[in-house]
Amino acid sequence: MRRIATRGAPGARGRLLGGAGAAAALALVVAGCSGGGHGGTKVAPAANVKAKASASAAAAVGLTITPGNGATGADPSGGITVTAVRGTVTNVTVRTPGDPVSGTLSQDGRVWRSRWALDVSQSYTVTATASGGGSTVTTTSTFRTLTPSQTFHAQILQGYDQAYGVGQPIILYFSQKITDKAAVERALEVTTSRPVIGAWYWDDSCGMAPTCAYFRPRDYWPSGTTVSFTGHLNGVQGAPGVYGYHMLTQTFSIGPSLIAIGNVKTHSTQIYYNGQLRYDWPISGGRPGDDTPDGSYLTIEKENPVLMTGPGYSLEVPYSVRFTWSGDYYHDAYWSVGEQGFTNVSHGCVNLSPTDAAIYYNLAVPGDPITIVGSPKPGTWDNGWTMWFLSWQQYLRGSATGQAVEAAPDGSTFVDPSALPPDTATAPLQTAPAGNPNAS
Repeated sequence: MRRIATRGAPGARGRLLGGAGAAAALALVVAGCSGGGHGGTKVAPAANVKAKASASAAAAVGLTITPGNGATGADPSGGITVTAVRGTVTNVTVRTPGDPVSGTLSQDGRVWRSRWALDVSQSYTVTATASGGGSTVTTTSTFRTLTPSQTFHAQILQGYDQAYGVGQPIILYFSQKITDKAAVERALEVTTSRPVIGAWYWDDSCGMAPTCAYFRPRDYWPSGTTVSFTGHLNGVQGAPGVYGYHMLTQTFSIGPSLIAIGNVKTHSTQIYYNGQLRYDWPISGGRPGDDTPDGSYLTIEKENPVLMTGPGYSLEVPYSVRFTWSGDYYHDAYWSVGEQGFTNVSHGCVNLSPTDAAIYYNLAVPGDPITIVGSPKPGTWDNGWTMWFLSWQQYLRGSATGQAVEAAPDGSTFVDPSALPPDTATAPLQTAPAGNPNAS
């Protein structure tokens, strides 16, 4: 039995955080403070000799800052670049009342670039120093970034400090259609308490927002992993003339591994808990014409009871765990216990006995994998959280950068997929079953 319902996303939304304070740059020198003032090294013209020495130093070592001093409509997506000529950059300080600014120095020491985009509608003062040939030069640039005529924001599905299943992707909803997906993808950072390999996937037909993006690990998350997400979206140009205007952060955790494999051909489901087969229960799947669709799904939400309605029925159904938007559940079906294990009689759901349904309900959280096999009906992409319909190679093709992501306790980096270590995960405990041929 199923309930036909409009799509909805459970859980709390992420927080939109504004930045505070100023920040500093360079691994070799960390400096930063809030408020105004240039704070640069000053060359005092005490005498002609000192003035000539200063002029000689400036000629010996060149230093430029982009955006230049006095700019009033700088493109925030371009960030800050400090370039030394005939020398190396030795110090960069960025002062702003907006989000902190960090950056990296090139291997030859000649170019420093901010790591993320700058905030929109914000003022910055950059003071930089370069040295070379026994001379030193310091210069300052004060500028302001543009105020865009159009903006976008993003929301994250995950709730703060909540626990999710080992299959749960990071799910982002964007308020505007994103056309420069690569620029936005490069602004998304994932930090994990344990090393994890994953990738981003873009979806313009998700039905939840103009554009959705999902981060899925290559294989299931390790149980007990803490996941932190930071979207450095302020100042990123997601479409022509459309800029992000906020930073988005969220932290959640991955709970115990709970994995269900439902075989509607053999009328049974296996329930694996923390890597062990804990239960093997009889089920009844969808009857002919209402077949339960094949595919590797995730639990979305649960309710006890759920009012399910359809042609000829309206019933409150206990212990219901949902896995498709169209209304398929694992649930208590006390009325069909005699058929469970022998035949399929439901309207598309997976029918369980009252005892079995209560056990599964009490264990389940959003993001627990459910794989349906043995059905003549294919699953449908985006009917539920269907990210695990795709193999790892298929999933990578949904990335705008074409790169994988290596996440770790110190943040994430983009890497060439060919440089990744071999995948040794096995199904169904560590990753989704491969080659479910009916899923489409």
